[in-house]
Amino acid sequence: MTDTPVIGVLALQGDVREHLTALASADAVARPVRRPEELAEVDGLVLPGGESTTMSKLAVLFGMLEPLRDRVASGMPVYGTCAGMILLADKILDPRSGQETVGGIDMIVRRNAFGRQNESFEAAVEVEGVPGGPVDGVFIRAPWVESVGARADVVAMHGGHIVAVRQGNALATSFHPELTGDHRVHALFTDMVRAVG
Repeated sequence: MTDTPVIGVLALQGDVREHLTALASADAVARPVRRPEELAEVDGLVLPGGESTTMSKLAVLFGMLEPLRDRVASGMPVYGTCAGMILLADKILDPRSGQETVGGIDMIVRRNAFGRQNESFEAAVEVEGVPGGPVDGVFIRAPWVESVGARADVVAMHGGHIVAVRQGNALATSFHPELTGDHRVHALFTDMVRAVG
């Protein structure tokens, strides 16, 4: 791989455009991914925010769920924000009927833990591995992590709750860094993708 990795954004639902912009600013070639053949062409993948139940159902509908599970299990770098964090969890505390996950991070998440849409907020969050001080975290109907297993590392807390976790090549945040002008978390992920190259 060159120093310019190709990173996809799962484009079934959610804030795809903002992630594409943030990844491009981190010197990645960013492209939307909707089909298994597009997934096969990327070095890493972002699972964006959105509605986790809808994303899960669309992944099944588009024939993406099993290919996603296979790529993540085989070590493809992956980064999930908000709903994407839920998709990367090995277990959801309160899943909706029929909701499935991609898995990949040994954690249990609680959906909408920080409250409803009208309780959304911004906060400064110190993220381990991101230099230059706290990042701006935008929390929108955000999950939090109830607990992590031995293989996962907590990399950020807010208000006494786990809001960012890393396990090997997988990274997940409760918040949306792509909605701010601060692209350091995307730069961290792009470096994770380069390291696998």
